[in-house]
Order: sequence, then C-alpha cells, then structure tokens
Amino acid sequence: QIIALKDSTRRSSLCNSVESEVEESEYQSESEDEFPVLSHESQLLDEYHLQKVNFLFLSQQLAAHLPPRTQGYPWQLMYSTANHGSSLKTLYRNMAGLDCPVLLVIKDVHKKVFGAFSSDPFKVSKYCYGTGETFLFSFNPDFQQYRWSGENSYFVSGNWESLQIGGGGGGFALWLDADLNRGASFSCPTFHNAPLSTHEDFIIQDVEVWTVQN
Repeated sequence: QIIALKDSTRRSSLCNSVESEVEESEYQSESEDEFPVLSHESQLLDEYHLQKVNFLFLSQQLAAHLPPRTQGYPWQLMYSTANHGSSLKTLYRNMAGLDCPVLLVIKDVHKKVFGAFSSDPFKVSKYCYGTGETFLFSFNPDFQQYRWSGENSYFVSGNWESLQIGGGGGGFALWLDADLNRGASFSCPTFHNAPLSTHEDFIIQDVEVWTVQN
C-alpha cells in the first residue's frame, strides 16, 4: 500500500489491529506537534535539506507516520557510516541489548533517500522478526510510505552477510550487503511496494540508524 504525501491520512498498522482513518485536516493539525527531537545532527538528511527539501517539513511528515509509542521521545543516533564506518557487523553490535523500534535511513549515490521503520532493532536471527508496525518509506522527492500488506510476515531478517526487509516474491523490498556498500530494492508482497531507489540495484553512499527509547 502506497501513501503519497498529499493523500496521506493517519492510520494504525499494528498486527491484528483494524485500520482506521481520520480526516486529513485533523491529521495535519496533529502532525504539527510531532516533530522528532534528534540527539545528533543528521548528516544524511541535512544533505537532503541542502538539495532544496526543507528538513523540518520532511521530518514532520515522517514523524506523523511513526507509531504513537515512538512520538514525543528523543531519537538517538545509534549507527552511521560517517561515524562508525561501513559495516553491518558494527550496525548489529550497536543494536545489541536494545528492545525498541529503529529507523533506517539510506542515501544512495544517486542522492535518493529512503529506508524503513522497524518495530524491532536489527539483529542476526535464524527467523524473520518484527510486527505490522514495520513500514518502508522514500522521498522521491515527495514522501511515500508502504505499510504492511498483510500477505506475509517477512518483516525483517538478518545474518552476517546481509540485512533483508520484506520478501516472499523472489526479491526483498530492501537488501543491504555486509559492507553496507551495495543494496537492492524490489517490489514484494510484504509491503506491495515499488522499488525504493530509482535503480533496483544501487550503491550506498550513507546509512544512519536512529532509535527511540521511552
């Protein structure tokens, strides 16, 4: 399911919950107070701001789609390629011990910004994990969101070689390699998403992972 910025309405996406919609005017008034407090300056999103996209506007729109339990709490930068180098192992290590949702933001060499909100921190696991709160997003340049379709529960899976989000149709909605150098994004049944980047296979420029602890 794709939700464009101009058509977006606030809705619940928890597993086993019934989706509900509110009027767009009510949603817009509520979103004005949902700007996230960041513990560090986002190098990745700040560059996007320099490309004539207002960072405040961009962040308000993303925050408005995050689950209520994440709103009103400061977001902590847990991992970035600028600070920690390009290593999936380091990303996992920085998530160790966490029990809270995370926001993955990627910028590729074509200057496209996209990513995923995961209900669970990224980790190595034999099985898929996560809940229906998990969703994908992209700025292309308008905000687009892809929520859980309900077709399967292949939310997130990770091993030492790669991180995968979504699946079930022969390709992952988002796939990152062990060096966080290459990635891929395909349409998949989990989210009924379009590829997040303009290229299904892409080269990663920067990665950031933010988390909120309430």
